Amino acid sequence: MAQKFGNGRWVREGFLDNRTAGTVVGQVVFAGVGAVDFFLLGDFKADIAGEVIQFRNSRFEDDDETAVQVIGDMENPQIGTVNLISLDPHPNLMPHPYVEWFSLKKEHYRFELNAGDAWVVHPDELETIDLESGRIRRSLAAQLPAQPASNNESEWV
Repeated sequence: MAQKFGNGRWVREGFLDNRTAGTVVGQVVFAGVGAVDFFLLGDFKADIAGEVIQFRNSRFEDDDETAVQVIGDMENPQIGTVNLISLDPHPNLMPHPYVEWFSLKKEHYRFELNAGDAWVVHPDELETIDLESGRIRRSLAAQLPAQPASNNESEWV
């Protein structure tokens, strides 16, 4: 099943780190769920490959009751594969943050934010993110599959 997170309105803030080629780690805070750690196989799209992005959703709705009904059963942590993560996902659309991934259970998730809601983190501002990225890598690395799962078998609704 695909989950678009209510057009992104239940995504509050977070960061994603692709400085280690082939993996993306990070943390996203969702309404009704709280902080969810991420460890995904894959890379950002070329526009931000090898970078750290941070985001804060200008359209965030703190609607915990509805969010829990819709996304309350999502896996925490999120371990899986990147489908597409970019600040400019499509040449025919206005640039905007786009995050799409598949969980190990082949659940398909994505959220889009408004232009300007995400940015590449300046190297001088990475200290806190470095600590969190390291913690996530150490705690979740053993749960990664040996080979990236094929996304072709997932169900898109």
